[in-house]
Amino acid sequence: QLIESGGGSVQAGGSLRLSCAASGRTFGYAMGWFRQAPGKERWFVASISWSGGSTFYADSVKGRFTISRDNAKNTVYLQMNSLKPEDTAVYYCAASKASVAGAGGRYDYWGQGTQVTVSS
Repeated sequence: QLIESGGGSVQAGGSLRLSCAASGRTFGYAMGWFRQAPGKERWFVASISWSGGSTFYADSVKGRFTISRDNAKNTVYLQMNSLKPEDTAVYYCAASKASVAGAGGRYDYWGQGTQVTVSS
């Protein structure tokens, strides 16, 4: 089970930190964040390998978002800085049974999502 938290409303230029707490077996799993804006498909945002040594980002968030993980806490984070109105979406946490997974990887488990709203 994946449970996201940390979403909310913020003005453009602000920051938010999303957390994803995992319960059950996640040992060896890569983790990712996706987002879905109203009326649009779900898109890849960022992912991190099991070891944390590899990270991947969508071009639209590079330099602004940082993904990290604490395996001792079974938690993945997404630090979002310099937020823009176009970042408004429901953000989903996902887990892949592969140790490394990028935008095109298979993600086997999904959270329920947390809303992020950025106002101009």
